[in-house]
Amino acid sequence: MKSKVLVALAATLALTACTTTNPYTGQSQISNTAGGTLIGAGGGAIAGAIVGAAVGGDPRVGALIGAGVGGLTGAAIGNYMDQQEAELRAQLQGTGVSVTRVGDQIILNMPSNITFSTDQATVQPQFNQTLVSVALVLKKFDKSIVDVYGHTDSQGDDAYNLSLSQRRAVAVATILANQGIDQRRFYIEGKGETSPIASNATEAGRAQNRRVEIQISPIQG
Repeated sequence: MKSKVLVALAATLALTACTTTNPYTGQSQISNTAGGTLIGAGGGAIAGAIVGAAVGGDPRVGALIGAGVGGLTGAAIGNYMDQQEAELRAQLQGTGVSVTRVGDQIILNMPSNITFSTDQATVQPQFNQTLVSVALVLKKFDKSIVDVYGHTDSQGDDAYNLSLSQRRAVAVATILANQGIDQRRFYIEGKGETSPIASNATEAGRAQNRRVEIQISPIQG
């Protein structure tokens, strides 16, 4: 569970405090130090985050409910996620992004070949609009939390791959957050080569492993 003390404390930070200016593009981006943590702020939300962590739950849920965002219960959860899934599928049709439903969770798989150039962590310009489309749905369905995970294949240095995966996750989350989504909903983490979905023994498998995943879960309360 994302209830570590570091996470609870990081939930008190504003997104503006976690951003830097990219010297090459001039665009604002979340600082690399934000990877592997939550982003967000708000006086009432701070107490909620700490309570959420204390009881072993996701501190974002406590923070958001503490800030007045209502949670979902019972059959409303499935219905809410059904609607969100349908809108995401409509927005992402033909983009190369896969939409998978696992229980009450929605997983968006974004292969690196459509999101980033080789060995780069700047989102390709042609993919920006796809992320904006995702953000529009996330903004509409605000009773959900958003995990952004970066992944690589096993080629190259482990530490470098971890850093690259984190920077890519941060880049994707930055674009989403900049569309006006409540920053407290996000968790960002680079996983490097530790979570493959295919064999790294073949190029086809490695291509599948190079990805950014967005996992969307309902706020239950």
